[in-house]
Amino acid sequence: MDDSSDGGATAGGTKKKPSAAAAKGKATGKGKATSKAAPKAKESSLLKQKSPAEFFAENKNIAGFDNPGKSLYTTMRELVENALDSAESISELPDIEITIEEITKSKFNTMIGLVDRERVDEALYDDFESSKAREKRLAKEARFQETQAKNAALGKKVKDTPAARGKGRGEASFFRVTCKDNGRGMPHEDIPNMFGRVLSGTKYGLRQTRGKFGLGAKMALIWSKMSTGLPIDIKSSMKGQDYITFCRLDIDIHKNVPHIHLHEKRENNDHWHGAEIQVIIEGNWTTHRSRILHYMRQMAVITPYAQFLFRFLSDAAEKNLTIKFARRTDVMPPVPLLTKHHPSAVDLLLIKRLITDTTKPNLLQFLQHEFVNISKAHADRLIGEMGPDFSAKTTVNSLTSQQLVRIHQLFRQAKFDDPSGNCLSPAGEYNLRLGIIKELHPDLVATHASSLRFLKGIHLLLKPE
Repeated sequence: MDDSSDGGATAGGTKKKPSAAAAKGKATGKGKATSKAAPKAKESSLLKQKSPAEFFAENKNIAGFDNPGKSLYTTMRELVENALDSAESISELPDIEITIEEITKSKFNTMIGLVDRERVDEALYDDFESSKAREKRLAKEARFQETQAKNAALGKKVKDTPAARGKGRGEASFFRVTCKDNGRGMPHEDIPNMFGRVLSGTKYGLRQTRGKFGLGAKMALIWSKMSTGLPIDIKSSMKGQDYITFCRLDIDIHKNVPHIHLHEKRENNDHWHGAEIQVIIEGNWTTHRSRILHYMRQMAVITPYAQFLFRFLSDAAEKNLTIKFARRTDVMPPVPLLTKHHPSAVDLLLIKRLITDTTKPNLLQFLQHEFVNISKAHADRLIGEMGPDFSAKTTVNSLTSQQLVRIHQLFRQAKFDDPSGNCLSPAGEYNLRLGIIKELHPDLVATHASSLRFLKGIHLLLKPE
């Protein structure tokens, strides 16, 4: 008789059935595996959403906040360009003050109420140097000095002592960036959303501006929240207002809404108008000093009608810096005009939005008033070309999706005159020449301004060079 054990093949070639206990065990084991896998499957199927603020916080390099040094430069640049736009929008000769103040770690800790603490476990830190590493470094330095002494004795060129390279990442550097202008200012009730809600702003109309997406100052606030956790301070007053708005806020990254610490009105005894923005961020002045100063000089060249006062302040007096870029002319470019869309530059989504926003009831009036370069006669011809389903009295709100596609296709195929370009406000060859002479002092100057160009109905005017 074969004494083959459980599960083996019998001599007769038949398979022995597993015992009830074994079957139960396998079933139980399988059940455990299923119960462990289920939460993972459930977790992977969860739908997650991100707010615009979260997206740009995680992809801050898109907006020029790759590292502390570039973040300092981008913050300063965005505030300056917002200030220029604000002053130019009311035809006010720009008078802009920029201050970058270095804040030591001790001062920063005091600001946030953190007590400085001495290191207890030195070996815990990234910049710790063991005794063995120190001996190796000192021996290397001694050999270098010996070689230098021999070279000096032989009359050979002596190299400078190489700077010691620390292993650690170094302490973070903090800076208070302040930008003050004499521009339009901002309405009291709008300030929280203008600074604390990403992708909200006043530059979404079809008008020439230096910025468009409402990112600049908001990204500076997001970087401040990520690097220092401190809010932004805004002072603002509009022409004729007898008060100054003061607002201190930060941003709720996950909800993309402002978190207001203080929002109040203060006396405006000096009748000042404009804005003053102050933000404290991590930065690196050493690596981006030259780039920041080069940018300021470039702005002085292309905007000779503006006056800039740039200051860098530090506890180390020898690092302090003050540069004034004086105004060279009182002639400003005209204020850019708000314009309408060119038919060849619109898409289906834009057509739908224009229909939603229009106050014109019928198709004829819609075509005449919502687009440039469509006269009444031209609109009648376009409607006739669209087919029997269209008429001048067709209400725009009744248009079907198929009809909208037909309009879009006709816009892409029909011939339209180029836009006039009178909505643009170029710096001009005259101003550029003055700026070059003022800042660069060349022996010879030759400037040239290109003619107006168009690309799919969009105005293009290259800066003079």
